[in-house]
Amino acid sequence: MSRVRTVLGDVLPGRLGVCDAHDHLFLTSPQLPGQELRDVPAARGELSAFRAAGGGTVVQWTPYGMGRRAGELPSLSRETGVHVVAATGLHQAAHYDETVLAGLRDRLAEVFVAELTEGIGASGVRAGLIKVAGGFHLLDAHARWTMAAAAEAHHATGAPIAVHLELGTGALDVLDLLCGESGVPPHRVILGHLNRSPDPVAHRQAAEAGAYLAFDGPSRAHHATDWRMPDAVRRLAEAGFADRLLLGGDTTTSAARSVHGGPGMPYLARRVRPRLEAELGAEPVARILTENPGRAFAVDWPA
Repeated sequence: MSRVRTVLGDVLPGRLGVCDAHDHLFLTSPQLPGQELRDVPAARGELSAFRAAGGGTVVQWTPYGMGRRAGELPSLSRETGVHVVAATGLHQAAHYDETVLAGLRDRLAEVFVAELTEGIGASGVRAGLIKVAGGFHLLDAHARWTMAAAAEAHHATGAPIAVHLELGTGALDVLDLLCGESGVPPHRVILGHLNRSPDPVAHRQAAEAGAYLAFDGPSRAHHATDWRMPDAVRRLAEAGFADRLLLGGDTTTSAARSVHGGPGMPYLARRVRPRLEAELGAEPVARILTENPGRAFAVDWPA
């Protein structure tokens, strides 16, 4: 039976409730100096605020080597009543020291599989998805390496592959590589940040291919495209692809947390949901927030 792998164990897809399908409780990177997400009380406050706004599940896309703090996630989930899904995977090379990448060179797929089936480090927390990343309108050698390893790990476990699209670009190249070359079923691929490149033709082609399309935000850095998200979602829903859509907050800096005065995780339920209901109606939006994530992240995990 398909289940979603949370940090407290596997749960039935119907138990997720309202799902923030792309966010971060913890995140560190040399690309985010001074804005890292490291504070446990702030993470607890953010989850509690999301719960108070009607949230049920948060999928953390923070991958290997970027401060996931996997050992903290079970207690945070228990204390707040919010399901949390952790990720394995690897981001763009710019987020890592070269020595870290060198140490993974010949064993990346093995690491992904171990974190999905045995646990992240000594935490015992198993990941529920694989996160990788493309570049701006291209897939460089690093992206091809990480995606090949992600495909191998998918074939071993069935885990979904979530892809950071740089500024929302490169979706079709990603599908060509993962699905065309590596044989990953399109419905096991989740394309992130599509709101950052509001290209209706590319969006529709990705949806027609069978992938899930994730729209996230808001973001100060991407405000010029974030505000177009409701129209993009409406177009896809009207074209018959409402069942391929996912929504998330993608909180990547300390200042963006609601507990620090930013929109944070509660914004999804507090503002994004009613805004989309004005475009689509309440019932389709409810399915996007609850049913779609259950299908996107549920796996028939190997025994």
